[in-house]
Amino acid sequence: MADTDQNAEKRLSIIKIYLKDFSFESPQSPAIFRRGDWKPQTSLNLRSSHNDDEGETHEIVLTLTVEAKDEDKTCFLIELQQAGLFEISGYDDQEFKAIVGSFCPNILFPYARESIASLIQKGGFPEFVLQPINFDALFMQAQAQAAAKAAEGESIQ
Repeated sequence: MADTDQNAEKRLSIIKIYLKDFSFESPQSPAIFRRGDWKPQTSLNLRSSHNDDEGETHEIVLTLTVEAKDEDKTCFLIELQQAGLFEISGYDDQEFKAIVGSFCPNILFPYARESIASLIQKGGFPEFVLQPINFDALFMQAQAQAAAKAAEGESIQ
């Protein structure tokens, strides 16, 4: 049986990329546009999730929240869920986790980034460019944290 598993054909393909949820709020408009100085502090919250769809089809959802504040007042707030359906088969558990935790979010991010930049401009704000994100490093960091928690849990018992 182990030979059969090792000889299984590895498949990874994109079935569909789509926007699952998207919201934009600009609670300070139109007053915010009358101000001459535009120096907001922006924050980015990022996470991804995985849902089994059917068989070897998996939905990966990349969720981004971008908030711009000026003097503790929200200039704009964006929440976006960029999703994709991927066919993933023939990979061992560690490879599968890396694909779901790093490779797929890396595929989805440029779509999310373009949608966010476009909506911010349509909201009347200056051009906004999200910097690239190293999903490989984020995945490795999450793996290290999970391993540390597991080791900590073992030492407590």
